[in-house]
Amino acid sequence: MKKKKIGAILYIALCFIFLYLPIVVTMFYSFNSSKSLTKFQSFSLRWYQNLFESSEIMSAVWVSLSIAILATIISTVLGTLTSIGLSKNKKVLKELVINVNNVPIMNPDIVTAIGLMILFSAFHLEKGYLTMLLAHIAFCTPYVITSVYPKVRTMDPNLANAAMDLGATPFQALTKVILPMLKEGIFAGVLLAFTMSFDDFVISYFVTGNGVSNISIVVYNMTKRTNPTINALSTIVILVIAITLILVNVIPAIAGRKKKNDTDQQKEEIIS
Repeated sequence: MKKKKIGAILYIALCFIFLYLPIVVTMFYSFNSSKSLTKFQSFSLRWYQNLFESSEIMSAVWVSLSIAILATIISTVLGTLTSIGLSKNKKVLKELVINVNNVPIMNPDIVTAIGLMILFSAFHLEKGYLTMLLAHIAFCTPYVITSVYPKVRTMDPNLANAAMDLGATPFQALTKVILPMLKEGIFAGVLLAFTMSFDDFVISYFVTGNGVSNISIVVYNMTKRTNPTINALSTIVILVIAITLILVNVIPAIAGRKKKNDTDQQKEEIIS
């Protein structure tokens, strides 16, 4: 039994080393004063200084963040409303829409990218910020639907009607009854949509133009020549993601613990 346990621990450790060792190496060499990507010379913040002084990289960061935020908000609204609407339709239509929704998720990125590029060209849309934003909304929305719809299926369909019978307007029933019950699925959809948008390269590369580039495109261009600034940029992105994940997991836990303590305190007051 102990041998199996040790073997499982070693296996998990090897998996973590395989996954995270390249990230650790990237972060380590981001503080290298030399241009070498294999030999560490001395500690330096040189590449971080170059990063913040580069107008191209700062512009790419702005494009990535703004498009990720806008695409996340719009796709979350569209995906949530679509999920709620599906719950009111017939079973045949539900299955048809869900199967159609799964196509962009299962479709290779390169096929989606070429399809969107041809579509924008057919409508004579000038490639740039707008086409990238529309493309990100298009491929983020199916992920939101996939996250929210299972929560909609578990929800009692009579709750909204009960709220309106008690005097609530349809908008109040939506915002005060339905959405709070779907918040976990919506939150998961938001995180997934933001991650997919912020990290996308293939689709963005095919639908952009006029000098508009996100972080992924800039990083790709930087790999064509030896530029250690890429390590500094990658380190900052990794830290931002890590801090976001920590906050996402810690804040709800603290809020839940506080709510539980308040409930326990109220019970004690009632008993006393």
